[in-house]
Amino acid sequence: MRTTRRRFLQHMSWLTAATAAHGAHIMQPAGAPAPMLDTRALAHFVDPLPIPAIVKSTGLRPSPANPASQVPYYHIAMRQFQAKVHRDVQPTTFWGYNASCPGPTIEARREEPILVEWANELPRQHFLPIDHTLHGAEADKPEVRTVVHLHGGRTGPESDGYPEDWFVPAHSAMCYYPNQQEATGLFYHDHAMGITRLNAVAGLMGMYLVRDEFEDGLNLPKGMYEIPLVLFDRSFKPDGQLYYPVSGKPDAPWVSEYYGSAVLANGKIFPYHEVEPRKYRLRLLNSSNGSFYRLSFSSDPTMAAESLAFHQIGSEQGLLATPAEMNLLILGPGERADLIVDFSSHAGKEMFLRTDVTVVVQFRVSQDKVADSSSLPNSLRPVPRIPESTAVRTRELTLADYQNRLGRSTVMLLNGAHWDMPVTEKPGLNSTEIWSFINLTDDSHPIHLHMVRFQLLDRRPFDLSVYELTKKIVFTGPAVPLTANELGWKDTVRVDPMTVTRIIVKFEGFAGRYVWHCHMLEHEDNEMMRPYVITADDQTSSAG
Repeated sequence: MRTTRRRFLQHMSWLTAATAAHGAHIMQPAGAPAPMLDTRALAHFVDPLPIPAIVKSTGLRPSPANPASQVPYYHIAMRQFQAKVHRDVQPTTFWGYNASCPGPTIEARREEPILVEWANELPRQHFLPIDHTLHGAEADKPEVRTVVHLHGGRTGPESDGYPEDWFVPAHSAMCYYPNQQEATGLFYHDHAMGITRLNAVAGLMGMYLVRDEFEDGLNLPKGMYEIPLVLFDRSFKPDGQLYYPVSGKPDAPWVSEYYGSAVLANGKIFPYHEVEPRKYRLRLLNSSNGSFYRLSFSSDPTMAAESLAFHQIGSEQGLLATPAEMNLLILGPGERADLIVDFSSHAGKEMFLRTDVTVVVQFRVSQDKVADSSSLPNSLRPVPRIPESTAVRTRELTLADYQNRLGRSTVMLLNGAHWDMPVTEKPGLNSTEIWSFINLTDDSHPIHLHMVRFQLLDRRPFDLSVYELTKKIVFTGPAVPLTANELGWKDTVRVDPMTVTRIIVKFEGFAGRYVWHCHMLEHEDNEMMRPYVITADDQTSSAG
């Protein structure tokens, strides 16, 4: 393993200080460098920010849970299309739900189920480099395969988007979403085994908002004052087509990480959005393959101005107990954040959403006097902490990166196990467990558990050398204090290098087979994903 104290400090510095431009991490193939579009040189703020359409139901269908009742039915097709990411860039070929990237927003209400038919209308040949040495992507598999996962959805296993339940072009899958969860922002994306990273880069993602009466009663900004912001980074060739790096090995093109040269907001580079001097609700999603974003607002595009305060009111699985005031938000792949930003004191000016040195969106604040009847409540929704004493089991689970003699990643494993090894995590339905993630690598990994929500307990540094010799945890300091916005319900957690990160989970919802994995998609596609089974043993946790 290549993990060193020096690299750990470098990594933590990256999380706590300004980073280099996004393009600095792009991996080039062996030999002559591939020609790349210099996205940093593009004109800023010439394209309006697109707002994804809200998909409409096309009728009613019998409910799988109760055939005597009818539920709204949606038909969403995956198609190849072209779109301009910037005024001065030629149209880019994408794959998208309903031929858009990001796909249309699905709006649902708590306890009101829906049916979605996901139709694969894509070409039969992939336009990005498949590595047939990866599990699930062998040469005998069809090149183009898809399966849709509702990330954060409390969904039965047959509709969860299990990575091996893929289907090919000219086929579709029907998914039943019961929406038995509090109001929150979810998202849907492809989850096909061995090619998730490629299908994501191609454009297969979209937002899914669950609403309920409690949220309605808070009088938060809504309608045109609620803006979905799907962020992801991409690199491009000079002709505007997507660039995806390869290893230089024709038979094994997988690379361990993907960082694009440009950050796109709702599919545009450097867009602007016209706003009124009032409160807005921003529904943020980090849909990048591997990039963590350090988001802030400023009144100057050059970072010369001080970061401006805003409030986070929700995390991945719903509202926080109280608004968290901040001027910096770290958002990892797969994480979401529900923000309130007040533009009222910036009438006639500009504000900029940025990730360190990279400007993501320009907000042009009008000078109009407007009435704002929306609220930022002092309290939001109760988030009772799960007592550690209710946990029936604690599991210690390692995150490791195995490399060759040149220091290049060859495989990444969770708890030392490959995908196709026997399932070892078998919590009982309605039982509570503590999962301790022991990070042996020099990367931060966003770990996602399907179907459940959880709470973050703590992060604590440990001595890696002692662990490698004895397999014992010796802590080197106290637990790192959690920030206010980490105290809500989550489904994806940042696990930092050489730390033990503990979460507490109640496995409520459905019994069945699910997965947990790293949401850095290149890692997920190369063994950093494992199945787990929620057993039907009510109130107990099995020996597994």
